[in-house]
Amino acid sequence: MPSQKRPKKSENFSEWYTSVLIDSGFVDYSPVSGIIVFRPDSYFAWEKIRDVTDALFKKSGIQNVYFPLFIPEHLLEKEKEHVEGFSPEVAWVTHAGSSKLDERLAVRPTSETIMYDVAAGWIKSWRDLPLRMNQWNNVVRWEFRHPTPFLRSREFLWNEGHTIFATKEEADLERDEILGIYETVLKDYLALPGIKGKKTDNEKFAGAEASYSIEHLMPDGWVIQGPDFHNDGQRFAKAFNISFLGKSGKKEYAYQNTFAISTRELGVMVAVHGDDRGLVLPPKLARVQVVIIPIYNDENKEAVLKYSKSIKESLDSNLRVFVDDNDAYSPGWKFNEWELRGVPIRIEVGEKELKSQTAVIVRRDTLEKKEIAVHSLGNELHKLIDVIHANMYERAKKVLESHIHIVDSYKQLINVIKKEGGIAQAPWCGNYDCERKIKEETGAKISNLPFDAIGKEKGKTCVYCGNEAKHIANFARSY
Repeated sequence: MPSQKRPKKSENFSEWYTSVLIDSGFVDYSPVSGIIVFRPDSYFAWEKIRDVTDALFKKSGIQNVYFPLFIPEHLLEKEKEHVEGFSPEVAWVTHAGSSKLDERLAVRPTSETIMYDVAAGWIKSWRDLPLRMNQWNNVVRWEFRHPTPFLRSREFLWNEGHTIFATKEEADLERDEILGIYETVLKDYLALPGIKGKKTDNEKFAGAEASYSIEHLMPDGWVIQGPDFHNDGQRFAKAFNISFLGKSGKKEYAYQNTFAISTRELGVMVAVHGDDRGLVLPPKLARVQVVIIPIYNDENKEAVLKYSKSIKESLDSNLRVFVDDNDAYSPGWKFNEWELRGVPIRIEVGEKELKSQTAVIVRRDTLEKKEIAVHSLGNELHKLIDVIHANMYERAKKVLESHIHIVDSYKQLINVIKKEGGIAQAPWCGNYDCERKIKEETGAKISNLPFDAIGKEKGKTCVYCGNEAKHIANFARSY
């Protein structure tokens, strides 16, 4: 049953978010601080994200592999900038039973070092390239003090894409392909819009030459990084001797990329679409897409239950349908419970519907009710699933667009960050000092340099120092 103490989303987003996750049965806390348990609904949603992303990867020629969870310390230290970026987050294994290990083993925070140490031995010639690998796994990052389910979890699930090319040109071409895959998954399955762009050098991935991201807007006006892509250049190749005999007959170092989408997206999905009644799940990610709730008394119970089950049997097997015939709870309790769990469509049937051979369908995204004939129910549900998804995406997109504020002065930027909330899109000179000072003074950092604003910096001056602008940057408070 929904918690009567759960705050409104608009009044206390942080408390609303964690309480709705627990109350709905989407996740649970584990005995380990900062690590959650994925219950069936959340894990089903992640499996769908994983499966569709994996299919798109394979279509593009990427192959799955799996590397160990544990990374010897000497490997983690091979690329200086990379290890410095992750040192505070690493969990270490020091003992096996009562015996101290000869070398500490890092619990995988990311797999570059162990993958490249091994993969270097697979590549001899330019003919062995490109090598495009991916693995689905869990990682552990431990440094932060205030973990939040999905958004900042100490253990999370993701994909690790690791690709190796003979030339920089080939490596660079992969960026738009991979970000396009992630954008498709976000839009077509999670109903989530995002802002694609380049990270600043200060915000890029540790060890990368350039990082790119899809950023999301959260209901509290803050932004959070979604899927990302990194051009690693030859840094790891030189550190791990990933070299090959080129077409010229000379030794050459490879060029590499890395990319990922994680279970953080489930948290963004819950945050963006949920309401004061609970979760609102995109239909393609809902373990139960349609719940049928029989409404009966002692006299008509058998007939109504039979009618309810016959409706389920008449529906396409591709629809995920559940008949809630648990007589321990009232229909009203069940309405609230299934709304809390975010099931996209509810079907109500009672004696009236039995006699008229109809059903009442209720949309979770709008709570609209409609009575339709049973013989047309199957077609109606398939259409409605598409309509619900489209409505959820367009609604989220409108919220995002309405919270992107174009500013030209520092005063306007401060007003957006501290009063209006959302993203202040402003010209920036590209100087780290300005980036740092804005963050120190406002709490806002550059989430990324949006692709769709490239060229708009011409003729403008930096919002902070007044020098010539080299970029349009999105400034916002960030998770």
